[in-house]
Amino acid sequence: MKVEVDWNGGIAFEAIADSGHKVIMDASPAAGGENKGSRPMELLLMGLGGCSSIDVMLMLQKSRQDVTDCKAVIEAERADAVPAVFTHIHVHFIVTGRGLSAKHVERAVKLSAEKYCSASIMLAKAVEITHDYEILET
Repeated sequence: MKVEVDWNGGIAFEAIADSGHKVIMDASPAAGGENKGSRPMELLLMGLGGCSSIDVMLMLQKSRQDVTDCKAVIEAERADAVPAVFTHIHVHFIVTGRGLSAKHVERAVKLSAEKYCSASIMLAKAVEITHDYEILET
């Protein structure tokens, strides 16, 4: 896997991955940026959310759950001092569907967090990550 990060002027950058997809990154105006894109730390959380959500959906589909929507809401706290690393991350899944089994949803979230999601497992070596879920009936 390879990513290239190219300067876009100011303190904005464009990253391009092997897949060909691009992401713009910038800082807030308060930090000298122009707000042209996501903050790098936001992208870490987005990657965690995407990785976990893909795992959860794959497992729920394999267990033939009738999922109509799946959302991961990720909230993080950061240290006050530099480096402002994450000190706690919470991933809350909202799974919507028809007749969903709480047992299957709980198992999918747990397996993603503890076995399958590379991003979650890697970040958990440096920061406390918690997970929970709620089920909504369609």
